[in-house]
Amino acid sequence: MKSQITLRPGLLRRLFRRPAAVFSFAVLAAIFLCALLLPQILHTDPHLTSPFPFRAPDAAHPFGTDLNGRDLLARTLQGAQISLLVGCTGALVSLVIGTVVGLVSGYAGRRIDSLLMRLVDVLYAVPRLILIILAGFLIDPWLQKMLATFQDGRWVGSSKIAILVLALGCIEWLTMARIVRGQVLSLKTLPFVQAAQALGQSNFKILFRHLLPNLSGVIVVYLTLTIPAVILDESFLSFLGLGVQAPQASWGTLLSDGAMALNPVLSHWWLLVFPAAAMSLTLLSLNFLGDALRDALAE
Repeated sequence: MKSQITLRPGLLRRLFRRPAAVFSFAVLAAIFLCALLLPQILHTDPHLTSPFPFRAPDAAHPFGTDLNGRDLLARTLQGAQISLLVGCTGALVSLVIGTVVGLVSGYAGRRIDSLLMRLVDVLYAVPRLILIILAGFLIDPWLQKMLATFQDGRWVGSSKIAILVLALGCIEWLTMARIVRGQVLSLKTLPFVQAAQALGQSNFKILFRHLLPNLSGVIVVYLTLTIPAVILDESFLSFLGLGVQAPQASWGTLLSDGAMALNPVLSHWWLLVFPAAAMSLTLLSLNFLGDALRDALAE
């Protein structure tokens, strides 16, 4: 017995019958490859300044330059690396936490279920901005001290990225936990679970050998929709100055710089248009891919 949405043979064939899925996959593959390979191919340095601030796009600088004369193409590629890293790893953290909590809550029931769901309700009620600020205040000094011991302190600037991954991952799991719990509540009454219990199999084996594979479709679909949510949260926090810090760049920090460069007299439009286009295209493709994957899994 399988759930309504589960991984089955022929998934890729059904998925790529949909034009939206093909387009989204191609766009995402191009963005990932550009973020990983273009900096090495073009030998770009996102921190290298020049005597040409606010230079409009041209052959030498296809995306123009910023206030300090730094190449915006190099900055946008670095922003893609950091935003995609935070989005993917933060979504994986939320996936692990949400799946485990949902499995345990739905299968155990009664007091454990009530306790875990009340915890979810409480965390839903706490503004995530406060949690991010508290995480930065409490963890950042300790994390910077720890990172200073590696590679002569080269990783100190990465403490904010690590905090974003952990904090956003520990926030986004709430909806995943509720979705998984609901599926487990319906699956645990089916004959294959009752048969496993009658055979004396352990709860751990029932959870991760019988129930989890039947939830794989739901989990994969929600994962593709969680990545853009984490990217959007990171960009919003970085836009406010609470996320990635200079000299590193994410799409959020680039949007913040671009917004400050806009004025009625002289508009440096390229500072906002190119990072916004890159982020919007990525989020749109991820959402399209998630929708197409959901439909393909439901067939």
